[in-house]
Amino acid sequence: MPATLRIVDIGSPTYTLMHMSFTEAEIKAALKGVQDPDLHKDLVDLGMVKDIRSQGKSIELTVELTTPACPLKEKIAGDVKAALTSRLNTTDIKINMTANTTRVQKTAVDLIPGVRNVILVASGKGGVGKSTVAANLAVALAQRGAKVGLLDADIYGPSVPTMFAIKGEQPSARDDKTIVPLQRLGLKLMSMGFLLEDGQPVIWRGPMLDSALNQFLGQVDWGDLDYLVVDMPPGTGDVQLSLARMIPGAVALIVTTPQDVALADVQRAIGMFQGVKVSVLGVIENMSSFLCGHCGKESRIFGAGAGDKAAKRYRIENFGTIPLTERVVVSGDTGAPIVHSHPGNTAAKTLCTMADRVARAIAVKAAGTEVAVAS
Repeated sequence: MPATLRIVDIGSPTYTLMHMSFTEAEIKAALKGVQDPDLHKDLVDLGMVKDIRSQGKSIELTVELTTPACPLKEKIAGDVKAALTSRLNTTDIKINMTANTTRVQKTAVDLIPGVRNVILVASGKGGVGKSTVAANLAVALAQRGAKVGLLDADIYGPSVPTMFAIKGEQPSARDDKTIVPLQRLGLKLMSMGFLLEDGQPVIWRGPMLDSALNQFLGQVDWGDLDYLVVDMPPGTGDVQLSLARMIPGAVALIVTTPQDVALADVQRAIGMFQGVKVSVLGVIENMSSFLCGHCGKESRIFGAGAGDKAAKRYRIENFGTIPLTERVVVSGDTGAPIVHSHPGNTAAKTLCTMADRVARAIAVKAAGTEVAVAS
């Protein structure tokens, strides 16, 4: 409903119509029916429309998204502007976009009180590129404005120091209790590799692993994070069991390769997470094809389709396929994640799209709405 018009006497037979400001109720009424595309609920009812101001025919408001990495923010802004333009007959509209990341479930508050969501990047076996996916996923989420940490939980074979070219640098300590994580590319980083000499092995039994993980969670100054990405060790061992107990609200992503034989490893990983009550959010197929850097030809040297088959079999989301390129390998070896060093690369673009889709899936799950999965 349009705002009231006021007639002002200016001391002559001519009268001027002065437009009073729109009220908050009028603006919210104009936005009724504008929905979050993922949650399929009204923005006003969700409490996402905030800080409404109006002067004359101008309107300024804030839309608070469920994640900074929302891939549909431009659509939401466009829908809001279109509704206000058509229903209040004004084009003087300013829309500010912020985010308050929702959390899937209550996490282990005593250990990581400021962490909203924990993403376990896992695999049924080694050699599938799990660490590459975890590192680039974390960087991509940070690029989108999220507060992100990356925990290298592969105690025996830490990869984060190599992925971020960190050598000879250790985290500092504060008050003899709190570990201050290293920072790179907008991420807070912690890894057993930061505490070891080059080539030094870790020869520990299960209880010592459990103690180290407890410290990496509870004694590291993670601060307020939207996402803590955890690079898991391969397989279904002690680390997986410990983290499932310590972080009961975590969600898991399973990384696989394309060949059919990899499905058996995916099955074991999913079965393990189901057994410890960790929700499996979806699957990512890495090394789906090889893209030649010289001729551009695509070759499916590892077969095809394991990710899609796993998604259909277990009714989880398939977040997509990542091609293998020479640049991906070089970027990992030189400590420059490809989404940062070569954002125009095909693999980098794919990883960024996956980060958007993962953030969306977490937001939808947090809202209690099922994400559409393959049938």
